[in-house]
Amino acid sequence: MPPERLPSETFRLPVDRLREGYYSDAYFVLTKQLLEDADHHPRVLMQVFQKQESVLGGIDEAIAVLREGAGHRGPDGEWIAGWDRLEVSALHESDEIAPHETVLTIAGDFSEFAHLETVYLGVLARRTLVMRNVREVVAAADGKQILYFPARHDHWLVQTGDGWAAHVAGAIGVSTDAQASWWGGRGVGTVPHALIAAYGGDTVRAATAFADRFATQLRVTVLVDFDNDSVGTAIAVADALGDRLWGVRLDTSETLVDKALAGEGEGEGEGPHLRGVNLELVRKVRAALDGAGHGRVKIVCSGGFDAKRIAAFEQAGAPVDAYGVGSSLIRGANDFTADVVLVDGEPCAKVGRGLRTNPRLSVVR
Repeated sequence: MPPERLPSETFRLPVDRLREGYYSDAYFVLTKQLLEDADHHPRVLMQVFQKQESVLGGIDEAIAVLREGAGHRGPDGEWIAGWDRLEVSALHESDEIAPHETVLTIAGDFSEFAHLETVYLGVLARRTLVMRNVREVVAAADGKQILYFPARHDHWLVQTGDGWAAHVAGAIGVSTDAQASWWGGRGVGTVPHALIAAYGGDTVRAATAFADRFATQLRVTVLVDFDNDSVGTAIAVADALGDRLWGVRLDTSETLVDKALAGEGEGEGEGPHLRGVNLELVRKVRAALDGAGHGRVKIVCSGGFDAKRIAAFEQAGAPVDAYGVGSSLIRGANDFTADVVLVDGEPCAKVGRGLRTNPRLSVVR
């Protein structure tokens, strides 16, 4: 059985504005107006695809856009829904897709849905980008946890759907409640630098206060690079919190060499392999925690990680338990294209495009 699709209400779509074409390229809105004014109602088959090996995201949201936005205004201005007059077939969330593979087809009166192309293509492009990027880092981490941390790098309005895409693609945690809302989860995180600063730069004091308040509600993870002494701070925090500490997070700036590595390279400003979060620093923190009797404390690494860097850490056997990944997960492109390929049952497409049937598509009921 194919997975159930998310219902339209999940997405909290601005339905009236979708129907008006408010978020659509003007030429699609004008196309709909012209077809309606001319009483011209060609029955078309619209075919949607993209050009990479990828992982499909946003398909249920795209279907919801069609379900809620297709139709036309009646003579009295009332909205007459057009969804029941469309025939829609689609792949499913997280399906692996090939270049030029058809992921969605829409058959019906073109005047009923011409104004929605911008919106459903944008949904597919964004969510598929996140889905693909997360799937790549999940594969690179080889079973270790991926924490999805790009919220601060993008507009807040994208959080809900992006968080869902990351979750479906295999991220074990997201950082905001909005990102977790579609599956009823909660945001996770660490004791941040700002809270440490609020406690006078005392990481132990801040971590203790945080654990006193929240240890029964969530697993406590503490950033340990505030003083650029990840080894010393990690041990101090682990000693103070004991069993209440789940993990420490290494997040050393890429411009700095941690105190634990001082003298092992050519000095700060030199030896780039020792700057930021690197293999030697992770190994030193792990050895120090183990030596102090804190072998159960996890290590989370963050700061400039992407699939390539995670793969390198894993190949080197880095003692990392989880990776926090941010901006790299929302960078890049995964654009979709929609083409009319049949009109009134006859082939009609621009040169170079044509009907590509796909037996993997499922009819959307």
